[in-house]
Amino acid sequence: MSSFNIFLLVWVTVAVITFIYLFFESAPYGRHIKDGWGVKISARLGWVVMESPCVFLMILYAILVYDQLKNYHIIFLILWLMHYIHRTLIYPFAIKMTNPYMPISIAASAFFFNIINVSIQAYGIFYFTQFSQDWLVSNTFKIGLGLFLIGMYINIRSDYIMISLKKEKGSGYHIPNSFLYKYLSAPNYFGEIIEWLGWAVLTWSMSGLVFLIWVIANLFPRAISHHKWYLNKFEDYPKNRKAIIPGVI
Repeated sequence: MSSFNIFLLVWVTVAVITFIYLFFESAPYGRHIKDGWGVKISARLGWVVMESPCVFLMILYAILVYDQLKNYHIIFLILWLMHYIHRTLIYPFAIKMTNPYMPISIAASAFFFNIINVSIQAYGIFYFTQFSQDWLVSNTFKIGLGLFLIGMYINIRSDYIMISLKKEKGSGYHIPNSFLYKYLSAPNYFGEIIEWLGWAVLTWSMSGLVFLIWVIANLFPRAISHHKWYLNKFEDYPKNRKAIIPGVI
């Protein structure tokens, strides 16, 4: 087994531990912010900083091997940057943050976490995974691309429904009732999981699978926490609404 695969195995083990931990302790930012996590900084600044490796480090990795990149590598890079340029440089400035601060410890840990995850994606896809010349017309790629784009649409539309709700009703938290919010408390997370499932399929790589595992490890418990928070905060919150999987949980 290569050193890279051993590292992936260790990283997945950390993801499993994180998944379990987050059911007991929600990451303290956004609606779950709490004292006791150290010095706080602007939530908008923290968001941009912690997500920045997903844009700039990935571009750097691509530049380092630019003369070796094939058409499919360029498509992978474009899809990745479609998500993360929006997530890093557009979304934080579009949303009116109810809690304008976050612990610097959370921003710093997410920053270094993203450095590791971006490095895994870049090394795994640019260096360690072999693709056929006709990969972009393969059924596997087409299915993965479809999932990726559908998931991105669900994720972004869900986020902007919340943004519009705050503009309409003022700052604070409100009960959304349109689109997939009719069925889920966290359709944005549901969409993001579908999106990165698509990434794992369209790249057909161990690194893509590991990234999907981490996305689930982070977002699934947080969606459960969001759901419980809504139920506790709003007496009229729809009781038949699920947390993250329609009709299931």
